[in-house]
Amino acid sequence: MKKRLKRSISAGALFRHLIVGWFCGVLLEYLCLSQDLRGLAQLQGIAAMSFPRLVLITVVVGAVLCALCLLFPIKWAERWVGVGLFTALGIVTLTSNFSWALAIFFLLVLVILTIYAIFGWKAEDSEPATKEKAHWVFPLITGILTIVIFSVICLWTICRVLTFSSPTYDFGIFSQMFYYMKNTGLPLTTVERTGLLSHFDVHISPIYYLMLPIYWLFPYPVTLQVLQSAVIVSAVIPMWLIGKQRGLSGLQRTLLCALLLLLPTTAGGAYYDLHENCFLLPLVLWLLYALDRKSIPLTALFGILTLSVKEDAAVYVAIIAIYAAVRALVNHGKTRRREFILSFALLIFSLGWFFAATGYLANQGDGVMTSRYRNFDYDGSGSLTAVIKAVLLCPMKLMYECTKEPDRLIYISQTLLPLLGLPLLTRKYERYFLLIPYILVNLMADWQYQYNIYYQYNFGSSALLLYLCAVNLADIRWKIPRLAASVCAVALSCGFFFSLIVPRATETKQLYQDYKAYYTGVHQTLEQVPDDVSVTAHTFYTVPLSQRKVLYDIRYCQLDQLLSSDYVVLKKTSTRDYQNTNLRVDGFAELEALLLQNGYSLHISKGSLMIYQKTS
Repeated sequence: MKKRLKRSISAGALFRHLIVGWFCGVLLEYLCLSQDLRGLAQLQGIAAMSFPRLVLITVVVGAVLCALCLLFPIKWAERWVGVGLFTALGIVTLTSNFSWALAIFFLLVLVILTIYAIFGWKAEDSEPATKEKAHWVFPLITGILTIVIFSVICLWTICRVLTFSSPTYDFGIFSQMFYYMKNTGLPLTTVERTGLLSHFDVHISPIYYLMLPIYWLFPYPVTLQVLQSAVIVSAVIPMWLIGKQRGLSGLQRTLLCALLLLLPTTAGGAYYDLHENCFLLPLVLWLLYALDRKSIPLTALFGILTLSVKEDAAVYVAIIAIYAAVRALVNHGKTRRREFILSFALLIFSLGWFFAATGYLANQGDGVMTSRYRNFDYDGSGSLTAVIKAVLLCPMKLMYECTKEPDRLIYISQTLLPLLGLPLLTRKYERYFLLIPYILVNLMADWQYQYNIYYQYNFGSSALLLYLCAVNLADIRWKIPRLAASVCAVALSCGFFFSLIVPRATETKQLYQDYKAYYTGVHQTLEQVPDDVSVTAHTFYTVPLSQRKVLYDIRYCQLDQLLSSDYVVLKKTSTRDYQNTNLRVDGFAELEALLLQNGYSLHISKGSLMIYQKTS
């Protein structure tokens, strides 16, 4: 009895017992639903569940398991009971919502839980890894590959600008915003919401000011594309340092950096032109490196910089902080207390920033974009809290949403297969916290661009996946299997890069080469529009015309804004480009007639380019 009384519950064991309690609560809540409410395509079933009851069951079951572990040596309980409860939940849910994609996703999670049940959780090493000195040839190879990928992204995105492939939303917005930042210091635009406002009323992104000094010297739209390319590939620096911190050799660090550069989402994320999200790739890796180093100054610096990317960047910082805090709790060592305090402080700061930023946008700005999670908004509140509660009440709904469309499954294959599935291969369960942004931002959202490798929503989650690759590879103590896994991952990424990225980049470059004389002529014609006049333009002409105070997009402007413009720049093209409900015109002919009736005359005509000037 005395030996039993000496037993204690570690923080890690308590956490695992609460997970089992949560599985139990979720299963009971789902079983209490009537058959017609068990469909995952609807939200009525989640609305019928009780979140307070779920919390109560979780706590009670967790407490019972803790008590049993204090009295009896039943470590198997936290493993196999959880597997059994999750299996029962999956079977019951699939009975009412069967699909092969959902079944495979369920089996994947079940395999991970079963592996843990068999082998148990593995603690972090108490001793830091030995840092190997890399031969000079490996940094050189990494540098050359970085320059190559930088050139590819630059060439691709610059050609988009030169071929008028970059539209108002979103590159025209940022191009005009930087014009205002250069001349006034403020991030103002007229094209974003068809009226003068600060872009920070839509998204709070002070990180853009880091680009301003270079843009001030070279104030051209293509400068922004070059700067974004440089920001993206700069992620190899923290990636290299993370590999060094984890004891990886020079060759393995080079392969890790190659994995980062060749991952389809790295170059693909730049395809739709400049976005503040590009900073997330290097900054998230820098923040993880800082926490691994347990450096207060570095953590503070990169925590603040990451939060300055965007209001929702706080999600990445908060999840990283939770991961580091749980890692500190479940592992033992002299520095763990310091790590926990540092992580907890980072968590509080990120949450404070998030609520302050979203509060400002909701009350003073243009509002918070929560409509992309309507598929989880079971109570109609439109809040992130409802999304979190929905996932906790019905995790199978999460699996359903992540697999319900072929495009989401394609996205999963394009992001995890190039990494050889390495982010999933670990017995340190706290690392799975770092998958939350990948699921939350890219797979859960009811917004098709967030699960598309050619958009900017991938940078933050890709950084976390790459970090997981690094730390999971470092856990492989045998050099040959570790090297083989690295080589295979790089080979797969290379295959995806050449099949998904290179064709698009080559197509854009070839388009410019084939019609260079035409595009050059159009640019020269647009330069004839004075800089000090107001302009309403076709969406693909706003970027070259963005260096001015007043600019509107023809598809979104108001009638009075159109008729107050000194110049109107149009493209003789499809009817769809001019379907503006504010103007009530249907096609180019009706729009031209409207202009001619209101004192405009055709000033320049060059091919499909039509420039109208107000003469009366």
